[in-house]
Amino acid sequence: MLEQRIQQQFFESADLLYQVAENLSRPLAVAAQMMVDALTAGGRVLTAGLGISAADATYMASLLSGRFEQERPGLAAMALDAQAQGYADPASALMRQIQTFGHPGDLLLLFEAQASGAAGALLQVAHGQEMSVIVLSGAQDDDWRATLLDTDVQLRVPHSRFARVAEAHRLLSHCLSDAIDVQLLGAAE
Repeated sequence: MLEQRIQQQFFESADLLYQVAENLSRPLAVAAQMMVDALTAGGRVLTAGLGISAADATYMASLLSGRFEQERPGLAAMALDAQAQGYADPASALMRQIQTFGHPGDLLLLFEAQASGAAGALLQVAHGQEMSVIVLSGAQDDDWRATLLDTDVQLRVPHSRFARVAEAHRLLSHCLSDAIDVQLLGAAE
C-alpha cells in the first residue's frame, strides 16, 4: 500500500511536468531573455518567496551568483530575506528590501507556490521601483494577477497540490539557469 502511494507521487509529478512543458516553454524563453537583458545591462535579479518558497528563491539566487552546470563568472543575483528582523510579517520585510535594493533595470523573480496574499503588494513595490517581474506561481486564483503588467511574465503551474507546484518550480529554475547559460556562454560541449 505504501509503495503504491509512493509510486503515485512519481507518476503525478511526471504527468504534471509533461502537461505543462508545451505551455511553459515559450514564457520560460521570454523570462530567460528578460533575465539576460537585465543582467547584461548592469541590472540585478532579486529573488523572493514567502514561506517554503523562500528556499526556492535562495536556491535560484545561488544558481545565478554561483554556477549551474557550466563554470562562469557569477551573475548579479541575490535572495531577499523574508525573515528579516524588526518586521511584523515576512511580506513587510520583502517589501522594504525591494524598495531598498531594487532599482530601475533590476528584475524581481518571485516564487509563489502557495497563496500568501502578499504577492500583489510585492509586485506593486517592484513596479514602483521600475523593475521587471517574473512570477513562478501555482494553481491558486488570486487577485494579484491583475497587478501584472504586460511586460511581466507569469510561469503558472496549474496544480492543486503544493508539492507538485514546488517540484515544478525547481525544474523551472533549472530551465531558466540553463537558458541563461546558453545565451551567455553557448551550449556546453
